Amino acid sequence: MSVRATAARRNLHRIIVSHGGVIALLFAAQFVIGAYYHLSLTRVMVLATFAVGYNILFGYTGLLSLGHALFFGAGLYGAGIAATQFGVGASGAFVVGIAAGLLLAFALGLIILRTAGVAFMIVTMMFAQAGYLLVLYFGTYTRGDEGFVLKGALREAHLFGFSLNLADPVTRYNLALFLLAACVVGCIALVRSPVGRVLVAIRENEERSRMLGYNTFRYKLFALTLSGTICATAGAAYALLFAYVGATFASIEYSILPLLWVLLGGIGTVLGPVVGTLLMFYLVDVASSYTSAYMLVVGIVLLILIVWAPGGLLGTLRERKIGWLP
Repeated sequence: MSVRATAARRNLHRIIVSHGGVIALLFAAQFVIGAYYHLSLTRVMVLATFAVGYNILFGYTGLLSLGHALFFGAGLYGAGIAATQFGVGASGAFVVGIAAGLLLAFALGLIILRTAGVAFMIVTMMFAQAGYLLVLYFGTYTRGDEGFVLKGALREAHLFGFSLNLADPVTRYNLALFLLAACVVGCIALVRSPVGRVLVAIRENEERSRMLGYNTFRYKLFALTLSGTICATAGAAYALLFAYVGATFASIEYSILPLLWVLLGGIGTVLGPVVGTLLMFYLVDVASSYTSAYMLVVGIVLLILIVWAPGGLLGTLRERKIGWLP
């Protein structure tokens, strides 16, 4: 076996151990933390899934979107409306939410990927804002800013003959963990695959990738569709696990937040979005307990971290010490 193959196997072993260790740690945490942190960590894992999806487009493909709240909202409202307005069960509503995000991401990708750079950012933001305004306009069904709650039988999921109570904290926590773990494993597989390497090549130099014979439009469309689908999956999971659907989750705030999570945790790293979401969530939580100007505190801390670690925490760590980190 060549030295290169041996190094590759060693790196794969390190990746499995490190990322598997994080998932195992999250699993074990539920047995030692209190009820408040149990619920908070459940929410963090769902939002981290959202960030993982965003990172595929921004971190690995190099496309900065300011409109991913549109896909999170598509999954959220797709699942919520399917459950409340059409009587679809929780499992079916989850599938509807994912499908809504997938179709929306693919359809919009055909349009917005004809732009690049600043124009791409503006167009994604415009479409997201249009989606937010549609949520408010069709308030009869969406209940606008007030939102709506999923109750009773809508919190029961039936899968392969098993019945899951989504209102149960333990069930909710482990479903959120399973979703995050599946996305992390899928992301590792993607970035280590030939397709993932092409996406990174497009991020580094799209023109050179095109000269090598790759259809960069198709690869970017794939990245956007996959990214939007994962974000919609997180949105559908949020609606069903926390029983609430509201317009806030389709606002511009939820397009900026995944960008901040990825920047903080590490651009183009699999676990970066998870670390960034966890850190920022609890940073806000702790700062708000001391002052009403907690966002100022959060902004100062984020500024210091970004100046000290411009590639994010894990991104900077990979540059300086752990080169094998995916």
